[in-house]
Amino acid sequence: MGFLEELKALLPGRVLTREAELAPYESDALTAYRKRPLAVALPERKEEVIGVVRLCHQYGVPFVARGSGTSLSGGSLPVEGGVVIALNRMNRILRLDPKARIAVVEPGVVNLKVSQEAAPFGLYYAPDPSSQPVSTIGGNVAFNSGGAHCLKYGMTANHVLGLEVVTPTGEVVRLGGESLEGVGPDLHGFFVGTEGLLGVAVEITLRLLPRPEAYHTVLAAYPSLEAAGEAVSRVIRAGLLPGAMEIMDRLSIEAAEKAVRAGYPLVEGLLIVELEGPKEEVAEEALVLERVLRESGALELRVAGSEAERQAIWKGRKAAFSAVGRLSPDYLVQDGVVPRSRLGEALKEIQRLSREYGLRVANVFHAGDGNLHPLVLYDGKKPGELERAEALAGEILRLCVRLGGSLTGEHGIGVEKKGYMPEMFSPEDLLAMEEVKRALDPKGLANRGKVLPEVVRAGA
Repeated sequence: MGFLEELKALLPGRVLTREAELAPYESDALTAYRKRPLAVALPERKEEVIGVVRLCHQYGVPFVARGSGTSLSGGSLPVEGGVVIALNRMNRILRLDPKARIAVVEPGVVNLKVSQEAAPFGLYYAPDPSSQPVSTIGGNVAFNSGGAHCLKYGMTANHVLGLEVVTPTGEVVRLGGESLEGVGPDLHGFFVGTEGLLGVAVEITLRLLPRPEAYHTVLAAYPSLEAAGEAVSRVIRAGLLPGAMEIMDRLSIEAAEKAVRAGYPLVEGLLIVELEGPKEEVAEEALVLERVLRESGALELRVAGSEAERQAIWKGRKAAFSAVGRLSPDYLVQDGVVPRSRLGEALKEIQRLSREYGLRVANVFHAGDGNLHPLVLYDGKKPGELERAEALAGEILRLCVRLGGSLTGEHGIGVEKKGYMPEMFSPEDLLAMEEVKRALDPKGLANRGKVLPEVVRAGA
């Protein structure tokens, strides 16, 4: 009996091999890259995931775990000749303990569902990527996802307390636990953000937080994107730590308006600031915030007067990525980070690069922590335009590193950015990463070909 026969025996009726069945798994949200997997496995229990990984190790077949496929870096792209382990059916919240403020979930649980289940207890799960209505916790763990509120509350790594992981050799290990205070080495923190290179998380313990007592959400309009960026630094210098600060440029505003009609003013730069916490504290901070925003040269200020108005403001921001598809047949999403103090400088340079390359760039991003999300618009049907878009995206990444930032804030390296890793890391750093990978995955099966550039492997 060969590999596929054993796989089908392990998962009766839940192994996809026909061309039409495999087509939906050829790419993730970065559709410029496509690969056809050998098969797609659909486990429903962690024991089945363990069995699939052990079978892959036995036969030397590469694999990649996948949730909803919302990765924007090609991180969940199939591995050539390998198996996609699709975890969407493992979507159960195994335990929700309001007293301990934890939730134990399977990797296929959708991010937003955790907060919905915790809401009756006055709790919620803080990391809120724009894809939270569809992205899964397993994927959030793989890429250390953030979201609009990561400025105040941190990334996924700050909210994962424990993991049960199947290593690439099929060993099952527990990292961390259920304590809100970590004890010993932060091994679960080490695993978060490794993009599937070190195994598959089959059970995840999450920290839950009490819902804020009050919100104060402000929309500020600016005559330029640079001015909106400078306003962010002003807010932080004033001693405020908002729950979220987001920026959108004219292109992304136009797209969001066409998609969801959020009622945004059509200006060059739009800043969304949200304060949250105890009522008295929020009321005091709101006075400071209004003064700072007026002094920053805002053309218009709008304060959400109700929860419906607050949700309308956020609906436009959350819809921005997908809405840009109305402006262009194709686009690349970048995810570089710059120091907050250099936001204005970075945005000005991105606009210059856009003119130089003759391609439009829509900017919508987490301004509070300098996590840029420039969307490079192009038409893949026009010869050479994809290559030009990739070159422009690469220049933006180099700009981020040059300004003292990072190649990625939350989307990961995947296949898209691995060629730029030497821009940020020394050969010794990259070799150390490769050695960790080799120690835990001697056959190189887990998400093969992602993150680490081939030049490092060749020289290792």
